[in-house]
Amino acid sequence: MSTVESPSTAPPEAAAAQLLFQVASGYMASAALQVAMRLDIAERLVDGPKAVDELAASAGVLSDFLYRVLRALSSLGIFAETSPRTFALTPAAQLLRKGPGLLGDGIEFITDPLHFQAYGEMLYSVQTGQPAGEKVVGMPLFQYLAKHPEWSASFNNAMTAFSANVMPAVLKAYDFSGIDVLVDVAGGHGHVLTSVLRAYPAMRGVLSDVDHVIAGAGPLLAAAGVGDRCRTETVDFFKAVPAGGDAYIMKHIIHDWDDDRAVTILSNIRTALGASKTGRLLLLEAVIAAGDVADFGKLLDLEMMLMPGGRERTADEFAALFKRAGFALTRVVPTESMLSVIEGRPL
Repeated sequence: MSTVESPSTAPPEAAAAQLLFQVASGYMASAALQVAMRLDIAERLVDGPKAVDELAASAGVLSDFLYRVLRALSSLGIFAETSPRTFALTPAAQLLRKGPGLLGDGIEFITDPLHFQAYGEMLYSVQTGQPAGEKVVGMPLFQYLAKHPEWSASFNNAMTAFSANVMPAVLKAYDFSGIDVLVDVAGGHGHVLTSVLRAYPAMRGVLSDVDHVIAGAGPLLAAAGVGDRCRTETVDFFKAVPAGGDAYIMKHIIHDWDDDRAVTILSNIRTALGASKTGRLLLLEAVIAAGDVADFGKLLDLEMMLMPGGRERTADEFAALFKRAGFALTRVVPTESMLSVIEGRPL
């Protein structure tokens, strides 16, 4: 017979206190998740439940300490303690693995210790308007990526994994018909572009990004089987973008930048389109909901504020941005992912 009494019905102020503690302690769960990612716990559980002693031995860590980490994550629904000190995958933990359609690369990047350092300096950004991440690493984020290949690889893998989850929803929601040449500006390793090209066999593509990113794109382009319809080009999108496209696409690029720099990028696309009035500008971005509606984009906006110095935007803010760059926002197409297709046409 248990000697632990059940709690009585909590008063409203207790629920409010619980909410505050949940939010205040969020970094604890994030740190525990990073440990699970670094130790490949989800991969170690693919074949079925395992005792924590076995997990710890295979990972080379201390059993009791690993148990405390996994117990905390299991209390949140990530992993399940199926019997004392034995853990199994949950639907959430299944997604922590790495590969197409999975989230492991993205989660490992989001929980990277560098993020903890930057978020600890959030007040600095609020006081100065400058990215806290820049203060932490001593240089702009994208310069840091270029100089630190390991972190750059983590970033690019996370973006590719995110694209793999987003693109099926985008292709389902948006019709790319009528585009002859699609230029992906800052397209990373090319998952967005290759996904569209594979769905539209008559289309040709141009993948553009900075040199150290383009250098890693070859294997994905070859594996996608679109090498004969896609060329790569090194680009500085603050100066110019590749000419010759009749549509230009960017996924999660404009949110990296403040309004003035975003307008510079979009204006360069408008220049590349020349006299065309039928060309398309396609942004794959979150569109922030108004008011206090729950919206993950509002948290992602803090990431943009602290790391590259950009922002997430509402539909009206996108429309204003487009107008400054010579485009009219023609429609916003929601998808089953967290991103929408934001379409613009030349004014």
